[in-house]
Amino acid sequence: MWVGRRWVLGGLLAGAALPAWADAPATSPHPPQRPALAPQAGAARLVQAAKLTGAVGYCVADLASGKVLDAFGADVALPPASVTKAVTTVFALEKLGPTHRFATRVMRRGPLQAGRLDGDLILAGGGDPTFDTDKMGDLVADLAKAGLREVTGRFIAYAGALPERVAISNDQPDFVGYNPAISGLMLNFNRVNFVWKAANGGYQLAMNAEGARFVPPVSMATMRVVDRERPLFEYQAGDGRDHWSVAAAALGKEGGRWLPVRHPGAYVAEVFQTMCAAQGIKLPTAEVVYSLPADAEEILRHESEALPDVLRKMLKFSTNLTAEAVGLAASGAGSLAGSAAVMTDWARRRFGIAGVFGDHSGLGPKTRISALDMMRVMIAARKTPTGAMLMGLMKEQGLPNEAGKAQDKAALRVHAKSGTMNFVSNLAGYIAAPDGRGLAFAVFTGDLPRREAVPIAERENPKGDHAWVARARRLHGQLLHRWGELYL
Repeated sequence: MWVGRRWVLGGLLAGAALPAWADAPATSPHPPQRPALAPQAGAARLVQAAKLTGAVGYCVADLASGKVLDAFGADVALPPASVTKAVTTVFALEKLGPTHRFATRVMRRGPLQAGRLDGDLILAGGGDPTFDTDKMGDLVADLAKAGLREVTGRFIAYAGALPERVAISNDQPDFVGYNPAISGLMLNFNRVNFVWKAANGGYQLAMNAEGARFVPPVSMATMRVVDRERPLFEYQAGDGRDHWSVAAAALGKEGGRWLPVRHPGAYVAEVFQTMCAAQGIKLPTAEVVYSLPADAEEILRHESEALPDVLRKMLKFSTNLTAEAVGLAASGAGSLAGSAAVMTDWARRRFGIAGVFGDHSGLGPKTRISALDMMRVMIAARKTPTGAMLMGLMKEQGLPNEAGKAQDKAALRVHAKSGTMNFVSNLAGYIAAPDGRGLAFAVFTGDLPRREAVPIAERENPKGDHAWVARARRLHGQLLHRWGELYL
């Protein structure tokens, strides 16, 4: 099997896997308070100069008093996109606690003697969204050190720790890696690596679960090259396997791309079996189950980092699967819709807002919240020990200059979470001064009619979106500069 370097091509196949920067509530939410101040003239001019189609809403307040200092369109509900992850962070910390860790366990049913297990071996997922090939390789190496060589019973893959879902959202292209399946058993953010290289008038193709130290091949996901220009990829499910085809016109000399996995239980089990074979451990074909046998005994386990570290990386890399996994674990609900409803009810009670959450990552189409409500979340989160952790977990940079570009060495520091989708660009967080004073803010921009007009198959990189988002981000930076200069 040929395995190439991790190429990320420009053009058609250059989609990144990690973006940068229901029950009714038991009590009625508080009505949103309209800011007492009219928009400041200077900020209003910045909005006008940005020439953004659609809606713009922003709100900034003194962090200590909550006094609104400037606002514009602040009570207009818009999709927050990945800014949702800031709310999920507070939700998960409060419900699970900062010491929580996700565990992936190897278990047995039956006696283990002289390297032989007379019974079943179980790979039991614990909903760890950060479990990857290298961590699995270390777990398998420890299993080999424990002396296991043969299993006479079944090999069981338990995937029921979280409710399974074939994709986070149903309004995204089939092939984008940031919209994988959700499961209690996950690997590599539920993505499989497709690599290709031109050879002998055709292409050498491979599907693998590439890590930094291990590159196990994968057969449950297949790929074939088809003589067409569009669509780039076509997906077909069948018998617990993922079948893909790719347009020949999109392939260059060589390259690679991570694709979403739709049958994660089968994917993780196959990679585990392959890595066990490399260590001399023979396993039968896996059976994926969703109820853990009650009499299973633990042999080994791998634990994730503590929850704050998991959340810090989620906020930095905006990993959608991590957001959904921690949100589902925090709610204990039996479905993503039910879990989002639990977080909605919690946020309304906790912060007195009127927003609605359709998931925990902000990827789906149902989440709506206003800039005013998001700013209120930023302020209220500071009032509890776990919520106060949010600011330190967010990405930090210096206050932007007048042109909206970040200044690394600026004394005023911005701690924020961005959120970007087609014709949607948002930012929310804090501006902190060295003397302890600070501001809480949210800036939302979105052209929903233009977004909804984009066909699903073209939503990875639609025409006009890049320029629109660039103008929105420049506006974000300009507003932050203005607020920092005026109020801190």
